[in-house]
Amino acid sequence: MNSYQKNLAQKMDEYAHFVYKVTKNFPKEEKYGIISQIRRSSVSVVLNYVEGYARVKLGVRLNFLEISFGSLKESKYLLHFSLVERYLRKEDYIISLKMAEEVSAMLWTEINNLQKYCKK
Repeated sequence: MNSYQKNLAQKMDEYAHFVYKVTKNFPKEEKYGIISQIRRSSVSVVLNYVEGYARVKLGVRLNFLEISFGSLKESKYLLHFSLVERYLRKEDYIISLKMAEEVSAMLWTEINNLQKYCKK
C-alpha cells in the first residue's frame, strides 16, 4: 500500500470506531438488529479494503474494493435510518456523514484508478 491507500485505510478505521462509539447509546432492544448490522457494515468497509490489498490479482482486488464501497453505502443508509428513528443524535450523524463522504470520495478514486489499470 502506498501512503494514499494507508491514509484511506486509517480513515476507514476511524469511521468504524466512530460508528461503534455512537451505537453504544442505541436502545438495548436493537442489539441484534440495527446495532449489529450498522457495526458489521462499517467494519466491513475497512476489512474488505485491507483484504483487497492482500490479493495479487487486480480483478480480485477490484472486487474487494467494490464490496467495501457497497458496505460504506449500507452503513450510510443505516446511519440515516438511525437518525430518523432518533437513535442517533443529529450532531453525531453530521460527523459520521462527513467521515463517510470523505472515505467514499477517496475509495471511489481508488476504484476508478484500478478499473482503468485493469482495462489496459
